[in-house]
Amino acid sequence: MDARSRLAELDAVFAALAHWSRRQILLTVIFRGGEMTAGEIAERFHHSWPTTSRHLCVLEDAGLLAHRREGRARIYHVDRRKLALIRAFLRWFDAPSSRAPKQRR
Repeated sequence: MDARSRLAELDAVFAALAHWSRRQILLTVIFRGGEMTAGEIAERFHHSWPTTSRHLCVLEDAGLLAHRREGRARIYHVDRRKLALIRAFLRWFDAPSSRAPKQRR
């Protein structure tokens, strides 16, 4: 994957995580056993169903959530592959920078 595509993917992930409700949805799914139905997710939040559905779609479009169907239910789980993009991005800040000003002692 080229750098431009990686940046576009990273932008989509960060845009999805920009809203506190979406971050909370991801944490809730993780801490509730890793899988939840859309209805179970909706019950945990004080949003209308269309708002919850929209948040789920944004997370899914960014690749942070995935679902499978069981009958009429959608069962969501966190797709950890996109979280690896965030980890890789943040590692840039762990590397010593030759351009950073030296601190005086």
